[in-house]
Amino acid sequence: MTHPTSHPPVHADPLGESLHLLRLEGTLYNQGALTAPWSIAVPRLEGLLNFLVVTAGRCWLVLDGHEPIRMEQGCLALIPHATPHRVCSDLDLPPVPLFEIPVEKVSERLEIMRYGGDGEPTRTMYGCVRFDHVAAHHLISHLPDVIYISSWEEDTGDWLQSTLRLVAREAAQMRAGGETVITRLADVMVIQALRSWLDTAPEANRGWLAALRDPQIGRALAKVHAKPGEDWSVDLLARATGMSRSAFAARFSAIVGSAPMTYITQWRLSVARNRIAVTDDPVAQIAGDVGYKSEAAFMRAFNRQFGISPGRLRRS
Repeated sequence: MTHPTSHPPVHADPLGESLHLLRLEGTLYNQGALTAPWSIAVPRLEGLLNFLVVTAGRCWLVLDGHEPIRMEQGCLALIPHATPHRVCSDLDLPPVPLFEIPVEKVSERLEIMRYGGDGEPTRTMYGCVRFDHVAAHHLISHLPDVIYISSWEEDTGDWLQSTLRLVAREAAQMRAGGETVITRLADVMVIQALRSWLDTAPEANRGWLAALRDPQIGRALAKVHAKPGEDWSVDLLARATGMSRSAFAARFSAIVGSAPMTYITQWRLSVARNRIAVTDDPVAQIAGDVGYKSEAAFMRAFNRQFGISPGRLRRS
């Protein structure tokens, strides 16, 4: 795993770079062999993105506050914010809590669930995915409650069907190394599904996501994301994008929704918060790495931004 203090190279494609930062950590995959009637309630799993793929048969996906989604063979649904939901063969069935259903552990990252009655079979791949980079967290925060992709849709069928065929083949045979193949393919499906949504959804052309696509503002964002501790200024970023200071500041604010220096401060503090949460690095070192020359100034800014001190955050 890349150390949280390392920075990616500045690419010409800031949105692609953000996808590159979607390194999947702490993942768990559940292979479901389900037979009707069955209904499973999945609680909110904080900090995780969940996804469901139907590799055979059909089922329903019901998110709190949303209309039921009919999932057929070859369909994929991402649940980016771990919204509580239900997966079932029949909408009228009372659900059983997920953690009350026994599973067979294949490895640390893969388990098999056999559950249900004597009716129609459904096979699923269910995953819980965690991301470890601030850019990834920021990208995920801009996604809707659910992203649904059908393998029969134009431009998605080929990659999804071919990936699902490989997953189904490995799951059926479970040869040596099969668990690694399945988990890697599942990771690919998540990234591909996000790319598909980013390429087609109208919401992906607004705000921060649109800013990443902008040739000039995207270049500035990529520089800040890659090196948050640099002594950035509006003048420096404007020159790097070939714009005047006033034109850059106005365009940045219009697209991103905040002034350049406000965004930089928030980004630095978000990077610091992530490092405080996942590493044992000294607070003074983290403060310096994200551009603060004084630990006291960093502590004040951190408390003002998050309403908690770095020390209390780490202890919690």
